[in-house]
Amino acid sequence: MAGTQRVVVRKDCEILIRQIDGRLARLRAGRATEPAALEAAEGTAAELRRLVGETARASAADRARVRAAVHYFASGGKFRTPAGRYREPAYDVRVVNEILGG
Repeated sequence: MAGTQRVVVRKDCEILIRQIDGRLARLRAGRATEPAALEAAEGTAAELRRLVGETARASAADRARVRAAVHYFASGGKFRTPAGRYREPAYDVRVVNEILGG
């Protein structure tokens, strides 16, 4: 990997880690977050951090899957279903696993 590409990938990794940490900070600050949901989010965040580090030298397709999983996690899964309802926060683990299994 060329030197410039390494710098770009490293910056991308740092950005992804900040996004993961930001989501956890918002969850910890929220008073309505249930302990079980926070524990699940922390586990998902730990796994995502590990994957970000491992895929720094992986193929572009693998990095894209990890990036998509991090973006989903960082967004809080706040997307609407076709019926117009928001998904439950516990849904994160399943969706992240599906994205990564891709």
